[in-house]
Amino acid sequence: MYSSMKLPLVIFLACSLFLHGIIAELICENLPTELCALSIASSGKRCVLETYINEASNKKYTCKTSEVLADKLSGYIENDQCVAACGVDRKSVGISSDAFLKPGFAASLCSPECYENCQNIVDLYYNLAVGEAQFLPEICAKQKSSSHRGMYGILSDGYAAVDAPAPAPAPAPF
Repeated sequence: MYSSMKLPLVIFLACSLFLHGIIAELICENLPTELCALSIASSGKRCVLETYINEASNKKYTCKTSEVLADKLSGYIENDQCVAACGVDRKSVGISSDAFLKPGFAASLCSPECYENCQNIVDLYYNLAVGEAQFLPEICAKQKSSSHRGMYGILSDGYAAVDAPAPAPAPAPF
């Protein structure tokens, strides 16, 4: 009879440990810096990698909770497949739309491997594009239709050719 009581107790303990692991909170400040960028705290706020100078004047990294909310996700760490497919970098400091200015970034972000499978990254850059008065589906459509001429980056006043050579200066007036 004693051994028959042990089994339910063991099962109960195992389940409670498993449940505790499931409901544990993801706190940005507790993440290793290698997993910080592209993660989302349990609060629904995005984690952001920041730099600081320590006492020995060395540049160090720390993970902080940003004020940027993720849509529909919380307690999430982005997987390596999406990081690679979307052409993003876990070592990126801060959250910025500057990535749109990098040649080839929009092609990776708009690829089916990224756009259809990596909701967290697409959501992040969708919102960054909105902050620049742009619409990610339009950026992707533009990128696909003009990829042979070079990618278009986002500037505050619209699209500008990133890969194209700069225009020649205007002639001096007489």
